Amino acid sequence: MDWLSAENTIAVLTAALGLAATVGALWYERRVPRRKRIGYRVQLDTAIGDNVRTGGANTRLGLFDETPEMSDATLVLLRVENDGSQAVTDADYSGRALHGLTAVFTGRTVRGLAVTAPSGDDHLMEHFTPVAGLRYEGSTLHIPRVPLNRGQHYKLLVLLTGGPVGGDITVTGGIQAGEVQPNRSTTLDGKPPLLSRPAQLLTVLLTLSVVTLASIIVLRDADPPPIECATGELTVLGSTAFAPVAEELADKYEEDCPGSDITVGAHGSAAGVRELDDAGREFGRAKGKGAKGAPPLLAFSDGPKSDGFPRLAETRVAVSVFALVLNDRVPLRNLTLPQVRRLYRGDVRNWKELGGPDLPVVLVSRGSSSGTRDTLQRRVLGGAFEIKASSNDCLSKDDRTVPVIRCELDSTDQVLDAVGRIPGAIGYSELRAASGLKGLHRLDLEGHAPSTDQLLKTGYPYREIEYAYTYGLPPADSLAAGFLAYARGTGLDVIRTHGHLPCATPEGLRVCGDDASG
Repeated sequence: MDWLSAENTIAVLTAALGLAATVGALWYERRVPRRKRIGYRVQLDTAIGDNVRTGGANTRLGLFDETPEMSDATLVLLRVENDGSQAVTDADYSGRALHGLTAVFTGRTVRGLAVTAPSGDDHLMEHFTPVAGLRYEGSTLHIPRVPLNRGQHYKLLVLLTGGPVGGDITVTGGIQAGEVQPNRSTTLDGKPPLLSRPAQLLTVLLTLSVVTLASIIVLRDADPPPIECATGELTVLGSTAFAPVAEELADKYEEDCPGSDITVGAHGSAAGVRELDDAGREFGRAKGKGAKGAPPLLAFSDGPKSDGFPRLAETRVAVSVFALVLNDRVPLRNLTLPQVRRLYRGDVRNWKELGGPDLPVVLVSRGSSSGTRDTLQRRVLGGAFEIKASSNDCLSKDDRTVPVIRCELDSTDQVLDAVGRIPGAIGYSELRAASGLKGLHRLDLEGHAPSTDQLLKTGYPYREIEYAYTYGLPPADSLAAGFLAYARGTGLDVIRTHGHLPCATPEGLRVCGDDASG
């Protein structure tokens, strides 16, 4: 039988081992009630008197020397900790008495007590009060019901008389679904081990199972490529805002699919759509009338193409979110849509008109082929155009008839650089590109922060569908078709990482549908 190979046999045995380890862990958790546990140990038991019964004579000065009843005194440092796997609350102490634990120092009498807690756990000291049951009598010390998270501890420094060093010391108490027992230090810093011995064994078994199965998978001779793989060459054009996504998708596709060669050359959404359409027409003329096929080109566009390109076929890929960015010298954090429209009409010349500092408004914009600019005009400015450009360097006005300085730059990076260094400058960019830059900050619109989270609920307006265009429908076995399928399948995480919402997700599907219909 073919399935009874050495590889399959190892895989089955390994899976069975992993299953047995998992079942064993569940059984252990249900049958062995030691998940809640209080442990204790004596860290110090030393004589401070001069009586030989205490373990040896000591040199004493001051109060120790002046107090005869301290001649056989001893000091014990007792550490109490939660060394189980779950937190212990005050309700987990099951005794009827007010206190939770009882420490007995056989043969000795308790004379005094000091309690300490580690730095950061000072709140534990609130529980050590007589009202909470803290008291001692004879050889017995009553300890309150102190809640302890896993690994937390406190220490009791007990002054004793009447008995020798090394006498019996026991701590008792009831813990629901748990126990109180002596323990010992297992690490240099005295912390309990991360896992119990049974848990360590189960962890080792499961790890061996996973490693063995992974080795089998890695060492297989035939490792099929993703289903979207195709070979050939492809050039990706269009949106500069979506270019980082396209570049990473291209790199990962080439890595997963040997024989593919993808080049990304983004120069703006409108420019990419025009270049694709021109190349498609030229391709058709070169192939002759009635020829089928399309040039190896794909164009991403921030928003839909115009009606002048009927041969282009669209695929909705993601929702891109954009943001207005403002120089840090202007501390405004939110603008309304009417305020933004006044700014880009040139009606606001100084930021003090909107409650900001006395700085002139400088509009840093993109060229006419920019999809980011087109989205601003359609989604934020209500279909209106920005005021015409009046400056080439964004610093001085070349056209005196325009009320404010407005310049047009070629890329998102140029816009962000200019806004960050020019006081009073405002611009726009793809959301992720504007994150964490010095000298500028992103603006909220109508009280909504620029974010892909819960777009349907917030209604943040400056957003657009990212379309992928091909010249006609690409053949199913073409690199263009494979790359698009990869972007909407295996590449979803790449799209999310860059701050976009993939259309091929439940929420993305709704947003893409609503935005397209709107």
